[in-house]
Order: sequence, then structure tokens, then C-alpha cells
Amino acid sequence: MFKILVCPVAFNEHVKIKHTIERFLKTPLNGFVDYLVVDDGSTDETTAIIESFKEDNVKTVKHQRRQGVGVAIRTAIQYAREGNYDVLVIMAGNNKDNPEEVPRLLDPIMKEEYDFVQGSRYLPSGGIGGDMPLYRGIATRVHPFLMSLATGKKVTDSTNGFRAFKLSIFKDKKINIDQEWLNQYELEPYLLFKILKLGYKFKEIPATKIYPSKALGYTKMRPLVGWWSILRPVFYLALGLKK
Repeated sequence: MFKILVCPVAFNEHVKIKHTIERFLKTPLNGFVDYLVVDDGSTDETTAIIESFKEDNVKTVKHQRRQGVGVAIRTAIQYAREGNYDVLVIMAGNNKDNPEEVPRLLDPIMKEEYDFVQGSRYLPSGGIGGDMPLYRGIATRVHPFLMSLATGKKVTDSTNGFRAFKLSIFKDKKINIDQEWLNQYELEPYLLFKILKLGYKFKEIPATKIYPSKALGYTKMRPLVGWWSILRPVFYLALGLKK
């Protein structure tokens, strides 16, 4: 039996984190896996909304100030390792990922001994819904092309944050997630690049990504700064500028 932790990451998501938690609690997974929300220093009602689910065994860790999604994921990893979990599932805190698809991530790990399973909206049976910005559509096609080119391994959706992985991978000293330059969006592509280059057993599975309406705020990523943040790990690692 695997001890599993599911973790959405949130910053000022308000009603979106409420819907994210409620959708998970309605799934058969509730009661069989643990659920942790990492609150990256929210300053709106997000914190109070998360805490309102305490009686539903929803756990939370809050940063005192916003530190970045990379730090938030690092917090989830540290929490999971200290809690002796075997597998960590990362998903969006803004209701873009479908919690009913979490078993798709877990099955290859539990049944086929994969180390890292990534959701892909671009595989058959995957998909995109809602108001996805045009620049995101372009960037989510360009990034996997560059990742595939740099690693020599085919990837269709390298920017998808819906993923599951064994915590045992962090025993590998060649994977160093505690570097300061990984504090923002860099950590996720860094980890994927390392998994692919170091030969860990990797698989993509079909997943849906549903963007909320623009009125609710579909992303906090700024087009230029944010996309350089997810692109530079590919260049730095491929060129040997970072480890």
C-alpha cells in the first residue's frame, strides 16, 4: 500500500480554492488519501476558506508571505517526506484540474512502478476548456518541443502542473530542488528535466485543463516574466549553466 498526499497550491484564489476542495471531497479518493493545501501567503479570503474545511480533514500549511509557487511545492515535498508519504500529487489550486483524474496519475505508479507521471491536455482523451489565453496556448506547445529537444525524450505537455511522483526520487543527490533560483515557476520544469535526463521511469497520461472565466482570474503568470521563468531551466540545464 502506498501512502499518498494530494496537494493543491494556492495564492489568493478565493472561491476557486473552495471549488477545488469541494470537488476533491466528492471523489472516492476522499478518506483514502490525505489532502494538504499549501497557502502561499494569501491576503484575501483564501486562508479562511481553507480553514473552514478542517472538519473534513483538509490540512494546510501557510507561508507568512508570498514566496512563489516553487517554494510552495518545495513545502509540500518537505511535508510529504517528513510525513513518510510514498507519493505526492500536485494539482492546481484554482480549480483547473479535475480531481477525478487523480487515479489516472496514480495507477502507473502503483501498478507499473513509474516514478513520475505527468498530465497532458494534448494526448487523446485529454483536453482544454474555458478561457485559455492565446499566448498560453502558443507557449504550452513551444515549451514541450524545447523540453523534448533538450532531453531527447518525447513530452507533449511539459508545463502542466498536474502530476504525481514518488518521494524516493529526492534521495538522488543529482536532484537539488533547494536552489534559490527555483523559487518561482522554475522548479516544475527543472524537476521534469531531471527526471527525463536521469532515466527515471516517466509517463504522460491524458488530463483535462479547464480555465476559469476571465472575471475570476485565470492566471497569475505574467506573459514575459512568467514564461521566461519556466523556459530558463531548459536552457540552463541543457547548457550546463545550472545543476
